[in-house]
Amino acid sequence: MIRYLAPLGIFVAMAVFFFIGLGKDPQKLPSVLVDKPVPQFTLPKLKAANASFSPEDMKGQVWMLNVWASWCDACRSEHPLFLDIARKKELPIIGLNYKDEPNDAINWLRQLGDPYTASASDFKGDVGIDFGVYGVPESFIIDKAGVIRYKHVGPVSPQDWEQKMRPLIKELQG
Repeated sequence: MIRYLAPLGIFVAMAVFFFIGLGKDPQKLPSVLVDKPVPQFTLPKLKAANASFSPEDMKGQVWMLNVWASWCDACRSEHPLFLDIARKKELPIIGLNYKDEPNDAINWLRQLGDPYTASASDFKGDVGIDFGVYGVPESFIIDKAGVIRYKHVGPVSPQDWEQKMRPLIKELQG
């Protein structure tokens, strides 16, 4: 009898953990990088391969790093919001073009508009790994000292921007 109850007990325990996991917000994945210095890197700029970008270029500014790719459908949904943020000059947005063909990425920006102050090309995805990227899009708010203060997983919605990100950015800029 115990031989039959043990698998049933394991199944019930797994079902409970699965049910608890369903109630969690996937955009609230913990990041060990929050409140830590931004990983250091130097990558070629997407539109000028002979030039490079490094987080050091942004010292003294509050900025957003947005991990994106031309093959990412979810990136399209947040793109109009980023164009609006860039037009209003609310903060510099740096693009980290992740595991993408540079020509595809450049054409995507030509078609949809370019909200990025600069885009760095992370063709191999090594920098994305350093940031703990699960997938695209992901966005990071970085303070004037180069410390990551917020990580957003998935597309940024207008509600996310207004309720979470903009207030934090205003506080960090203050």
